[in-house]
Amino acid sequence: MRKFDYSLDYAQLDLREHPELYAVGRGEQGVLLVQPYKSELLPLWRFKDPEVARESSKAIYARFLQYLDADDFVGAHMARKFLQMGYTRSRRYANYPGGKKYDGPVPDDKKGQSGAHGRDQLPRGEEDPVKAESACIFKARWEEARDHPEYQRQKKAFQERYG
Repeated sequence: MRKFDYSLDYAQLDLREHPELYAVGRGEQGVLLVQPYKSELLPLWRFKDPEVARESSKAIYARFLQYLDADDFVGAHMARKFLQMGYTRSRRYANYPGGKKYDGPVPDDKKGQSGAHGRDQLPRGEEDPVKAESACIFKARWEEARDHPEYQRQKKAFQERYG
């Protein structure tokens, strides 16, 4: 599996036009970089409370299905990542007041990448049940997308074609 290439100028790239430049990567890599999908999906992504999370995950999943129908694996994969990110961010806010998990700023050369990058992890707070429910909603949609047979077929075909 190719690694996600953070050196590409994603603000200028249209990966719908150039899917060969996309690397599946791990987890949520590239979710806030890859265009035009970031611009299409970010406005739909919300997790403030269960009602908002339900609407958001439904809208993102509908877009996921549209991408699959258009045989646009990169778009479907990015929508799946937004659902995953809805889960992980909701869990973070459920576990840490204000959603802040680490102490200190992210170094500029590490923005958009996962991990603590030498920062100290803050202690967990008391679980926020509202954010925890939002996380459950996103997790169910994320798993539904991840396990979708057409998504699996397109992922395999994409990896065979582009590595």
